[in-house]
Amino acid sequence: MWSNERFLKKIRNYILKSEVKKMKKNILFVIDSLDCAGAEKSLVTLLSLLNYSEYSVDLMLFAHDGILKELVPKEVNILEPLTYTEFSNLSLLSALDFSIKKVNFKMMAARLKYSFNIRRERNNNLQKARLFWQAINPVIENNYKNYDIAISYAQGIPTFYVAEKVKAKIKLAWVNVSYRLDEKEKKFQQDFYDQYDKIVAVSESTKEIFNETFDQYTNNTHVIYDINNADFIMKMADIGTSYNDKYDGIRILTIGRLNHQKGYDIAIAACKKLKEEGLDFRWYVLGKGPLREDIEKQIERDGLMDHFKLLGVEANPYPFIKDADIYVQTSRFEGFGLAIAEARMLNVPVVTTRFDAVYNQMVDEKNGLVVDMNANGVSEGIMRLINEEDIKEKIINYLKTEKKGNQEELDKFIQLIG
Repeated sequence: MWSNERFLKKIRNYILKSEVKKMKKNILFVIDSLDCAGAEKSLVTLLSLLNYSEYSVDLMLFAHDGILKELVPKEVNILEPLTYTEFSNLSLLSALDFSIKKVNFKMMAARLKYSFNIRRERNNNLQKARLFWQAINPVIENNYKNYDIAISYAQGIPTFYVAEKVKAKIKLAWVNVSYRLDEKEKKFQQDFYDQYDKIVAVSESTKEIFNETFDQYTNNTHVIYDINNADFIMKMADIGTSYNDKYDGIRILTIGRLNHQKGYDIAIAACKKLKEEGLDFRWYVLGKGPLREDIEKQIERDGLMDHFKLLGVEANPYPFIKDADIYVQTSRFEGFGLAIAEARMLNVPVVTTRFDAVYNQMVDEKNGLVVDMNANGVSEGIMRLINEEDIKEKIINYLKTEKKGNQEELDKFIQLIG
Protein backbone atom coordinates (compact mmCIF):
# COMPACT_ATOMS: atom_id res chain seq x y z
CA MET A 1 0.00 0.00 0.00
CA TRP A 2 1.17 3.52 -0.81
CA SER A 3 1.42 6.03 2.01
CA ASN A 4 -0.62 9.21 1.69
CA GLU A 5 2.60 11.21 1.36
CA ARG A 6 3.89 9.01 -1.45
CA PHE A 7 0.53 9.14 -3.23
CA LEU A 8 0.39 12.94 -3.01
CA LYS A 9 3.95 13.17 -4.32
CA LYS A 10 2.98 11.07 -7.36
CA ILE A 11 -0.04 13.29 -7.99
CA ARG A 12 2.09 16.46 -7.74
CA ASN A 13 4.67 15.06 -10.18
CA TYR A 14 1.92 14.08 -12.61
CA ILE A 15 0.40 17.56 -12.45
CA LEU A 16 3.78 19.21 -12.90
CA LYS A 17 4.56 17.05 -15.93
CA SER A 18 1.16 17.84 -17.43
CA GLU A 19 1.70 21.56 -16.91
CA VAL A 20 5.13 21.40 -18.52
CA LYS A 21 3.59 19.70 -21.57
CA LYS A 22 0.98 22.43 -21.81
CA MET A 23 3.46 25.27 -21.43
CA LYS A 24 3.81 27.38 -24.53
CA LYS A 25 7.20 28.13 -26.02
CA ASN A 26 8.12 31.78 -25.65
CA ILE A 27 9.35 33.23 -28.94
CA LEU A 28 10.68 36.71 -29.66
CA PHE A 29 10.84 38.05 -33.22
CA VAL A 30 12.87 41.20 -33.88
CA ILE A 31 12.70 43.18 -37.14
CA ASP A 32 13.39 46.79 -38.11
CA SER A 33 9.82 47.69 -39.03
CA LEU A 34 6.66 46.44 -40.70
CA ASP A 35 6.90 48.48 -43.86
CA CYS A 36 5.56 46.80 -46.98
CA ALA A 37 8.67 44.88 -48.07
CA GLY A 38 9.60 41.25 -48.62
CA ALA A 39 10.98 40.29 -45.20
CA GLU A 40 8.18 42.13 -43.43
CA LYS A 41 5.45 40.45 -45.52
CA SER A 42 7.11 37.09 -45.00
CA LEU A 43 7.14 37.61 -41.22
CA VAL A 44 3.49 38.70 -41.10
CA THR A 45 2.56 35.60 -43.12
CA LEU A 46 4.56 33.35 -40.80
CA LEU A 47 2.90 34.91 -37.75
CA SER A 48 -0.53 34.37 -39.31
CA LEU A 49 0.17 30.62 -39.68
CA LEU A 50 1.52 29.85 -36.19
CA ASN A 51 -0.49 27.78 -33.72
CA TYR A 52 -0.92 30.07 -30.71
CA SER A 53 -1.98 27.24 -28.46
CA GLU A 54 1.67 26.14 -28.68
CA TYR A 55 3.54 29.44 -28.90
CA SER A 56 3.54 32.71 -26.99
CA VAL A 57 4.97 35.36 -29.32
CA ASP A 58 6.47 38.78 -28.69
CA LEU A 59 7.36 41.08 -31.58
CA MET A 60 9.90 43.87 -31.25
CA LEU A 61 10.17 46.68 -33.79
CA PHE A 62 12.64 49.53 -34.13
CA ALA A 63 10.06 51.60 -36.03
CA HIS A 64 6.38 51.37 -35.11
CA ASP A 65 4.61 53.11 -37.98
CA GLY A 66 4.84 50.32 -40.56
CA ILE A 67 1.84 49.81 -42.81
CA LEU A 68 1.72 46.03 -42.23
CA LYS A 69 1.32 46.40 -38.47
CA GLU A 70 -2.46 46.15 -38.78
CA LEU A 71 -2.08 42.65 -40.31
CA VAL A 72 -0.23 41.18 -37.32
CA PRO A 73 -2.40 38.54 -35.59
CA LYS A 74 -4.05 39.74 -32.38
CA GLU A 75 -2.36 36.92 -30.43
CA VAL A 76 1.05 38.53 -31.03
CA ASN A 77 2.28 40.87 -28.31
CA ILE A 78 3.91 43.88 -29.97
CA LEU A 79 6.38 45.21 -27.41
CA GLU A 80 6.41 48.86 -26.42
CA PRO A 81 8.96 51.00 -28.30
CA LEU A 82 12.46 51.14 -26.86
CA THR A 83 13.28 54.34 -25.01
CA TYR A 84 15.98 55.20 -27.53
CA THR A 85 13.60 54.54 -30.44
CA GLU A 86 11.23 57.16 -29.07
CA PHE A 87 14.11 59.52 -28.30
CA SER A 88 15.49 59.25 -31.85
CA ASN A 89 12.11 60.30 -33.26
CA LEU A 90 12.17 63.59 -31.33
CA SER A 91 13.28 66.76 -33.04
CA LEU A 92 16.79 67.81 -32.05
CA LEU A 93 15.40 70.62 -29.88
CA SER A 94 12.93 68.28 -28.15
CA ALA A 95 15.68 65.70 -27.66
CA LEU A 96 17.88 68.34 -25.99
CA ASP A 97 14.98 69.43 -23.77
CA PHE A 98 14.36 65.78 -22.81
CA SER A 99 18.04 65.31 -21.93
CA ILE A 100 18.12 68.44 -19.77
CA LYS A 101 14.97 67.42 -17.87
CA LYS A 102 16.34 63.92 -17.24
CA VAL A 103 19.83 65.27 -16.50
CA ASN A 104 21.07 62.52 -18.80
CA PHE A 105 22.94 63.31 -22.00
CA LYS A 106 24.05 59.80 -22.93
CA MET A 107 21.34 59.25 -25.53
CA MET A 108 21.97 62.70 -27.02
CA ALA A 109 25.69 61.93 -27.26
CA ALA A 110 24.92 58.59 -28.95
CA ARG A 111 22.57 60.28 -31.42
CA LEU A 112 25.09 62.98 -32.30
CA LYS A 113 27.86 60.40 -32.65
CA TYR A 114 25.81 58.39 -35.16
CA SER A 115 24.82 61.52 -37.06
CA PHE A 116 28.45 62.68 -37.27
CA ASN A 117 29.85 59.29 -38.30
CA ILE A 118 27.25 58.66 -40.99
CA ARG A 119 28.11 61.98 -42.63
CA ARG A 120 31.83 61.37 -42.39
CA GLU A 121 31.91 57.85 -43.82
CA ARG A 122 30.62 56.67 -47.20
CA ASN A 123 28.23 53.88 -46.39
CA ASN A 124 25.72 51.33 -47.58
CA ASN A 125 22.91 49.88 -45.47
CA LEU A 126 25.12 47.33 -43.72
CA GLN A 127 27.70 49.99 -42.85
CA LYS A 128 24.93 52.25 -41.58
CA ALA A 129 23.79 49.41 -39.31
CA ARG A 130 27.32 49.06 -37.90
CA LEU A 131 27.67 52.81 -37.32
CA PHE A 132 24.25 52.93 -35.67
CA TRP A 133 25.01 50.04 -33.35
CA GLN A 134 28.45 51.31 -32.40
CA ALA A 135 26.87 54.62 -31.41
CA ILE A 136 23.73 53.51 -29.59
CA ASN A 137 24.68 50.14 -28.11
CA PRO A 138 25.67 51.64 -24.73
CA VAL A 139 22.30 53.40 -24.30
CA ILE A 140 19.78 50.95 -25.76
CA GLU A 141 18.09 48.82 -23.12
CA ASN A 142 18.13 45.05 -22.77
CA ASN A 143 15.10 42.81 -23.02
CA TYR A 144 15.17 41.06 -19.64
CA LYS A 145 12.58 38.40 -20.37
CA ASN A 146 13.86 34.84 -20.74
CA TYR A 147 12.83 33.35 -24.08
CA ASP A 148 12.94 29.82 -25.40
CA ILE A 149 13.70 31.14 -28.87
CA ALA A 150 14.79 34.59 -30.08
CA ILE A 151 14.82 35.36 -33.80
CA SER A 152 16.35 38.31 -35.62
CA TYR A 153 14.23 38.31 -38.77
CA ALA A 154 16.56 40.59 -40.72
CA GLN A 155 20.28 41.20 -40.82
CA GLY A 156 21.87 44.28 -39.34
CA ILE A 157 20.42 45.96 -36.27
CA PRO A 158 17.95 43.14 -35.36
CA THR A 159 20.87 40.69 -35.51
CA PHE A 160 23.01 42.86 -33.26
CA TYR A 161 20.18 43.42 -30.79
CA VAL A 162 19.21 39.77 -30.34
CA ALA A 163 22.87 38.77 -30.00
CA GLU A 164 23.69 41.26 -27.25
CA LYS A 165 20.47 42.40 -25.61
CA VAL A 166 18.25 39.30 -25.43
CA LYS A 167 18.33 36.17 -23.25
CA ALA A 168 17.21 32.99 -25.02
CA LYS A 169 17.93 29.26 -25.00
CA ILE A 170 18.14 29.26 -28.80
CA LYS A 171 18.93 32.18 -31.09
CA LEU A 172 18.21 32.20 -34.83
CA ALA A 173 19.39 34.80 -37.34
CA TRP A 174 17.56 35.33 -40.65
CA VAL A 175 19.54 36.44 -43.71
CA ASN A 176 17.36 37.76 -46.52
CA VAL A 177 19.82 39.59 -48.78
CA SER A 178 22.92 38.58 -50.69
CA TYR A 179 25.55 39.02 -48.00
CA ARG A 180 28.85 40.09 -49.55
CA LEU A 181 30.94 42.02 -47.00
CA ASP A 182 34.31 43.68 -47.00
CA GLU A 183 36.81 42.63 -44.32
CA LYS A 184 35.85 45.45 -41.93
CA GLU A 185 32.16 44.55 -41.97
CA LYS A 186 32.92 40.83 -41.82
CA LYS A 187 35.07 41.22 -38.73
CA PHE A 188 32.48 43.39 -37.01
CA GLN A 189 29.54 41.09 -37.72
CA GLN A 190 31.26 37.81 -36.93
CA ASP A 191 31.21 38.58 -33.20
CA PHE A 192 27.41 38.73 -33.38
CA TYR A 193 26.83 35.66 -35.54
CA ASP A 194 29.05 33.69 -33.15
CA GLN A 195 26.27 34.08 -30.60
CA TYR A 196 23.63 32.40 -32.78
CA ASP A 197 22.77 28.71 -32.76
CA LYS A 198 21.41 28.65 -36.30
CA ILE A 199 21.40 30.87 -39.38
CA VAL A 200 18.45 30.88 -41.79
CA ALA A 201 18.89 31.98 -45.41
CA VAL A 202 15.85 32.66 -47.58
CA SER A 203 17.19 30.88 -50.67
CA GLU A 204 19.92 28.48 -51.71
CA SER A 205 21.89 31.25 -53.41
CA THR A 206 21.59 33.47 -50.33
CA LYS A 207 22.95 30.62 -48.23
CA GLU A 208 25.81 30.07 -50.67
CA ILE A 209 26.80 33.74 -50.66
CA PHE A 210 26.52 34.01 -46.87
CA ASN A 211 28.72 30.95 -46.40
CA GLU A 212 31.30 32.34 -48.84
CA THR A 213 31.70 35.17 -46.33
CA PHE A 214 31.26 33.08 -43.17
CA ASP A 215 32.31 29.55 -44.02
CA GLN A 216 32.55 28.66 -40.32
CA TYR A 217 28.73 28.66 -40.12
CA THR A 218 28.13 26.36 -43.10
CA ASN A 219 26.87 23.44 -40.99
CA ASN A 220 24.54 25.70 -39.01
CA THR A 221 23.03 27.51 -42.01
CA HIS A 222 19.58 26.37 -43.15
CA VAL A 223 17.29 27.42 -45.99
CA ILE A 224 13.70 28.49 -45.38
CA TYR A 225 12.16 30.40 -48.28
CA ASP A 226 10.09 33.51 -47.61
CA ILE A 227 6.72 32.08 -46.67
CA ASN A 228 3.77 33.05 -48.83
CA ASN A 229 0.16 31.99 -48.39
CA ALA A 230 -1.52 31.74 -51.80
CA ASP A 231 -5.08 31.59 -50.41
CA PHE A 232 -4.51 34.75 -48.39
CA ILE A 233 -2.98 36.61 -51.36
CA MET A 234 -5.77 35.63 -53.76
CA LYS A 235 -8.42 36.72 -51.25
CA MET A 236 -6.66 40.02 -50.62
CA ALA A 237 -6.39 40.63 -54.38
CA ASP A 238 -10.19 40.76 -54.57
CA ILE A 239 -10.64 43.42 -51.88
CA GLY A 240 -9.30 46.90 -51.31
CA THR A 241 -8.31 49.62 -53.77
CA SER A 242 -6.40 49.40 -57.02
CA TYR A 243 -5.42 51.95 -59.69
CA ASN A 244 -7.77 54.93 -59.63
CA ASP A 245 -6.59 56.88 -62.70
CA LYS A 246 -9.13 55.35 -65.15
CA TYR A 247 -6.25 54.53 -67.50
CA ASP A 248 -7.01 51.76 -69.99
CA GLY A 249 -3.61 51.20 -71.60
CA ILE A 250 -0.86 48.75 -70.64
CA ARG A 251 -0.12 48.74 -66.92
CA ILE A 252 3.38 47.78 -65.74
CA LEU A 253 4.02 47.39 -62.01
CA THR A 254 7.13 47.27 -59.83
CA ILE A 255 7.11 46.84 -56.04
CA GLY A 256 10.09 47.59 -53.82
CA ARG A 257 11.85 50.02 -51.56
CA LEU A 258 13.16 53.12 -53.34
CA ASN A 259 16.86 52.35 -52.96
CA HIS A 260 19.88 51.40 -55.03
CA GLN A 261 19.31 47.66 -54.63
CA LYS A 262 16.01 47.77 -56.55
CA GLY A 263 17.54 49.31 -59.68
CA TYR A 264 15.09 52.13 -60.32
CA ASP A 265 17.67 53.89 -62.47
CA ILE A 266 17.46 50.84 -64.77
CA ALA A 267 13.65 50.93 -64.66
CA ILE A 268 13.46 54.64 -65.59
CA ALA A 269 15.95 54.20 -68.43
CA ALA A 270 13.90 51.25 -69.70
CA CYS A 271 10.73 53.34 -69.37
CA LYS A 272 12.31 56.05 -71.51
CA LYS A 273 13.07 53.50 -74.23
CA LEU A 274 9.47 52.24 -74.17
CA LYS A 275 8.20 55.80 -74.54
CA GLU A 276 10.51 56.34 -77.51
CA GLU A 277 8.93 53.26 -79.12
CA GLY A 278 5.57 55.05 -78.93
CA LEU A 279 3.91 52.53 -76.64
CA ASP A 280 0.71 53.36 -74.77
CA PHE A 281 1.67 52.35 -71.20
CA ARG A 282 2.09 53.46 -67.63
CA TRP A 283 4.69 52.07 -65.24
CA TYR A 284 3.60 52.19 -61.59
CA VAL A 285 5.76 51.76 -58.47
CA LEU A 286 4.63 50.76 -54.99
CA GLY A 287 7.26 51.61 -52.39
CA LYS A 288 8.99 54.30 -50.41
CA GLY A 289 12.61 54.93 -49.52
CA PRO A 290 15.61 57.24 -49.40
CA LEU A 291 15.93 57.72 -53.18
CA ARG A 292 12.43 59.06 -53.79
CA GLU A 293 13.59 62.63 -54.41
CA ASP A 294 16.38 61.49 -56.77
CA ILE A 295 13.95 59.23 -58.65
CA GLU A 296 11.42 62.05 -59.01
CA LYS A 297 14.14 64.30 -60.46
CA GLN A 298 15.16 61.59 -62.93
CA ILE A 299 11.52 61.11 -63.97
CA GLU A 300 11.14 64.84 -64.57
CA ARG A 301 14.48 65.15 -66.35
CA ASP A 302 13.55 62.38 -68.79
CA GLY A 303 10.03 63.71 -69.36
CA LEU A 304 8.33 60.61 -67.95
CA MET A 305 5.81 62.23 -65.60
CA ASP A 306 2.89 60.69 -67.54
CA HIS A 307 4.55 57.29 -67.78
CA PHE A 308 6.39 56.49 -64.51
CA LYS A 309 4.14 56.86 -61.47
CA LEU A 310 5.24 56.60 -57.82
CA LEU A 311 2.23 55.49 -55.78
CA GLY A 312 3.82 55.26 -52.31
CA VAL A 313 3.00 52.20 -50.20
CA GLU A 314 -0.18 50.18 -49.80
CA ALA A 315 -0.96 47.76 -46.97
CA ASN A 316 -2.70 45.60 -49.58
CA PRO A 317 -0.72 45.68 -52.85
CA TYR A 318 -2.40 42.60 -54.28
CA PRO A 319 -5.23 44.32 -56.24
CA PHE A 320 -2.52 46.37 -57.97
CA ILE A 321 -0.61 43.21 -58.88
CA LYS A 322 -3.75 41.44 -60.09
CA ASP A 323 -4.77 44.39 -62.30
CA ALA A 324 -1.29 44.81 -63.85
CA ASP A 325 -0.52 43.48 -67.32
CA ILE A 326 3.17 42.92 -66.57
CA TYR A 327 5.16 42.78 -63.33
CA VAL A 328 8.78 44.00 -63.60
CA GLN A 329 11.64 43.57 -61.12
CA THR A 330 14.84 45.50 -61.87
CA SER A 331 16.76 44.50 -58.74
CA ARG A 332 20.54 44.30 -58.59
CA PHE A 333 20.29 41.67 -55.84
CA GLU A 334 17.62 39.94 -53.78
CA GLY A 335 17.63 37.27 -51.12
CA PHE A 336 14.57 35.68 -52.70
CA GLY A 337 12.28 38.17 -54.46
CA LEU A 338 8.92 37.82 -52.70
CA ALA A 339 7.07 40.29 -54.94
CA ILE A 340 7.92 38.12 -57.95
CA ALA A 341 6.43 35.11 -56.18
CA GLU A 342 3.28 37.12 -55.43
CA ALA A 343 2.92 38.18 -59.08
CA ARG A 344 3.33 34.55 -60.14
CA MET A 345 0.61 33.46 -57.72
CA LEU A 346 -1.75 35.99 -59.34
CA ASN A 347 -0.80 34.76 -62.84
CA VAL A 348 0.82 38.04 -63.91
CA PRO A 349 3.71 37.66 -66.41
CA VAL A 350 7.07 38.71 -64.95
CA VAL A 351 10.11 40.40 -66.46
CA THR A 352 13.04 40.32 -64.04
CA THR A 353 16.74 41.06 -64.06
CA ARG A 354 19.19 38.22 -63.61
CA PHE A 355 20.11 38.75 -59.93
CA ASP A 356 21.78 36.05 -57.81
CA ALA A 357 18.68 34.32 -56.45
CA VAL A 358 16.42 34.69 -59.47
CA TYR A 359 16.54 31.07 -60.60
CA ASN A 360 15.33 29.87 -57.21
CA GLN A 361 11.86 30.61 -58.56
CA MET A 362 12.08 31.73 -62.20
CA VAL A 363 12.07 29.42 -65.25
CA ASP A 364 13.06 31.65 -68.17
CA GLU A 365 10.54 31.66 -71.03
CA LYS A 366 8.08 29.62 -68.93
CA ASN A 367 6.86 31.59 -65.90
CA GLY A 368 8.40 34.84 -67.11
CA LEU A 369 11.41 36.39 -68.78
CA VAL A 370 14.82 36.71 -67.11
CA VAL A 371 16.79 39.51 -68.78
CA ASP A 372 20.13 41.31 -68.60
CA MET A 373 20.53 43.81 -65.79
CA ASN A 374 20.31 46.92 -67.94
CA ALA A 375 17.75 49.15 -69.62
CA ASN A 376 18.01 47.39 -72.98
CA GLY A 377 17.41 43.97 -71.44
CA VAL A 378 14.41 45.15 -69.40
CA SER A 379 12.77 47.16 -72.20
CA GLU A 380 13.24 44.35 -74.70
CA GLY A 381 11.69 41.84 -72.29
CA ILE A 382 8.67 44.11 -71.79
CA MET A 383 8.36 44.66 -75.55
CA ARG A 384 8.34 40.90 -76.12
CA LEU A 385 5.41 40.43 -73.76
CA ILE A 386 3.54 43.29 -75.43
CA ASN A 387 4.25 42.43 -79.07
CA GLU A 388 4.47 38.64 -78.97
CA GLU A 389 1.02 37.55 -77.87
CA ASP A 390 1.93 33.88 -78.08
CA ILE A 391 4.78 34.13 -75.53
CA LYS A 392 2.60 36.13 -73.12
CA GLU A 393 -0.25 33.61 -73.43
CA LYS A 394 2.17 30.70 -73.01
CA ILE A 395 3.57 32.24 -69.80
CA ILE A 396 0.11 32.95 -68.34
CA ASN A 397 -1.02 29.39 -69.06
CA TYR A 398 2.12 28.04 -67.37
CA LEU A 399 1.53 30.30 -64.35
CA LYS A 400 -1.99 28.93 -63.98
CA THR A 401 -0.58 25.41 -63.61
CA GLU A 402 2.25 26.34 -61.22
CA LYS A 403 2.09 25.27 -57.59
CA LYS A 404 0.75 28.20 -55.58
CA GLY A 405 2.35 29.24 -52.31
CA ASN A 406 4.87 27.45 -50.12
CA GLN A 407 3.28 26.84 -46.72
CA GLU A 408 5.45 23.73 -46.42
CA GLU A 409 8.23 26.15 -45.44
CA LEU A 410 6.30 26.56 -42.18
CA ASP A 411 7.04 22.91 -41.42
CA LYS A 412 10.76 23.63 -41.82
CA PHE A 413 10.43 26.49 -39.36
CA ILE A 414 8.58 24.35 -36.79
CA GLN A 415 11.24 21.64 -37.07
CA LEU A 416 14.02 24.18 -36.68
CA ILE A 417 12.69 25.64 -33.45
CA GLY A 418 12.10 22.12 -32.08
